[in-house]
Amino acid sequence: MALTLAEAAKLSNDMLLQGVVETIVKDSPVLRELPFVEIVGNGLTYNQEKTLPTIDFYDVGDTWSESTPTFEQKTANLKIMGGDADVDNFLKATRSNLQDLEAAVVELKAKALKDKFEDIFIYGDATANPKQYDGLRKLIDTTTAGSQVIAAGASGATLTLSMLDELIDAVKGGKPDILLMSRRSRRKINALVRASGGLMETDRDKWGNFVQFWDGVAIGVNDWILDTHVVSGSVETATSGGTSSAIYAVQLGEGALCGLTSPGQLTVEPIGSLETKDATRTRIKWYVSLALFASVKAAALIGVQD
Repeated sequence: MALTLAEAAKLSNDMLLQGVVETIVKDSPVLRELPFVEIVGNGLTYNQEKTLPTIDFYDVGDTWSESTPTFEQKTANLKIMGGDADVDNFLKATRSNLQDLEAAVVELKAKALKDKFEDIFIYGDATANPKQYDGLRKLIDTTTAGSQVIAAGASGATLTLSMLDELIDAVKGGKPDILLMSRRSRRKINALVRASGGLMETDRDKWGNFVQFWDGVAIGVNDWILDTHVVSGSVETATSGGTSSAIYAVQLGEGALCGLTSPGQLTVEPIGSLETKDATRTRIKWYVSLALFASVKAAALIGVQD
């Protein structure tokens, strides 16, 4: 069964772990909603759904034709993500009268982990860096023309609301759960809606954050999505040196886009006192990856310009 990080943390009695999870989840639209499947082993080989079989009508006595769905075998390997947080014992003893110094250091380490996850969630490339898992840009493959890659123009164009509708329609088998974009793209959507005389639909999530919606789909801001992509011939050729951005529409869950994790998910491990210095170490680690089980469950709108 797939569980979000927040739900999985509720099953643990470790209060430090629960605090770390709350810290990273409440500020991340991805980690709030992305479910994770626990796998045994260092990776998962799965068949990604590509096309459905065909169905036809027949007369009596007709010869029936056979067709089968097509799949592409994919492998997602777990990657080791984390870091150590050291707290000097002298500072902990003398400077914690107003704030728990150790808790503050661990909290900042957790926020750094959240930032790194959101960055690799978009731009991870196991080919360029084998220590990373493949992110959303690589899983959709915006460098290759296809039905799941929608170009605003041959070399980019100003965003329109019709482009957003086309992006949502590219996700099959139900609407996407989230639209991920940069802050510039969100500002442009707000401006377009206001110019049309309307207002964005807004609600609060369970963490108290305001969430905007377009056509019933939540808008999530990812601060690591760049506005410097280069688009040429309706595909992305680089992530720097240009003026374009991308908006991703994703359906989340088993059978769609899902996180992979080792049993226990994210862990916070007290290492204890260090030998070479008067300090205490806490390690935050996560064996994690990402899998897209059906290619039609995610799409990208590329070439989005201001």
